[in-house]
Amino acid sequence: MVRVGISVEGTTEERFVQKSLTPYFASKNIFTLPVSMHGRVNLDRVKNEIEKLAYSFDYVTTLYDFYGFKRIKADETRQTLEDKILNSLKPDIQNKCIPYVQMYEFEALLFTSPEVIGSVFGNEKYTSWSQKILKKFNNNPEQINNSEQTAPSKRFIKNTPYKKTVHGPDIAFQTGLQNIRAVCSGFDDWLKKIESLK
Repeated sequence: MVRVGISVEGTTEERFVQKSLTPYFASKNIFTLPVSMHGRVNLDRVKNEIEKLAYSFDYVTTLYDFYGFKRIKADETRQTLEDKILNSLKPDIQNKCIPYVQMYEFEALLFTSPEVIGSVFGNEKYTSWSQKILKKFNNNPEQINNSEQTAPSKRFIKNTPYKKTVHGPDIAFQTGLQNIRAVCSGFDDWLKKIESLK
């Protein structure tokens, strides 16, 4: 069995890992445990958290929102941020770490299935609402972004009865990992890296 600690941004991501990722990876003999940062994500805190977790797990990975990071440069990208995380670590820990930053937020993944969104909220108007948003971004949930004010979670909060820690993990679970992976290539690549661990 491979033991993987997943440093997550907050309770929503923690519950998502527990509900969807942990059972999935357990079937592949990979034990995953989410450990919440409780927000306030920045490079210094991330470095300390990963180095602490590295002594309790075979590998450590991360699940942070791009918009969750504090004090990042205007031209920052997911790749540069993941590189900075890796390069901040002690050399002997770098080969145990898989940094992952979700574009632009965890809630982007929820747009994979407008039908599930409508079902969870009990109203088809939320299905058509999410379909329109998805269409604007070429049916790619990971591209849903205009600004921090119109990020995926802000769209949910403004337009639906969304409660992050309840609806987020539920929508993802009902959508299913395979469906999310089929349209969210960044997320899919991350899971493939975890699946390849020995």
